[in-house]
Amino acid sequence: MTVTAMLSVAPLDSPDVDFDAEIAKAIDALEEYDVRYETHPMETTIEADSLDEVFAAAKGATEAVDAGRVSTKLKIDHFREEDLAVEEKVDRVETHLGRTAASEEVSEQ
Repeated sequence: MTVTAMLSVAPLDSPDVDFDAEIAKAIDALEEYDVRYETHPMETTIEADSLDEVFAAAKGATEAVDAGRVSTKLKIDHFREEDLAVEEKVDRVETHLGRTAASEEVSEQ
């Protein structure tokens, strides 16, 4: 089984909080869990073998943010009968596209 998730954690209503530093704390907290992750501009993709590990990682990332109010968004894709790595999900779409799933400007960076 494979669990893929989209995680976004951010401080809210905290003008004195260094937003980028707090995001970095949330991402660094993921190192404590048995997950693979990759950070993108608006979210971090997480992959794990169990739903419990994804929930634990999301909780750890949320608790790592030092702010009076924190927003956490978690979207889960739970494959119960097969293993499907995040790379495979993108590869399947790119096969249909016949190209990478990014514009030329993005893919050259």
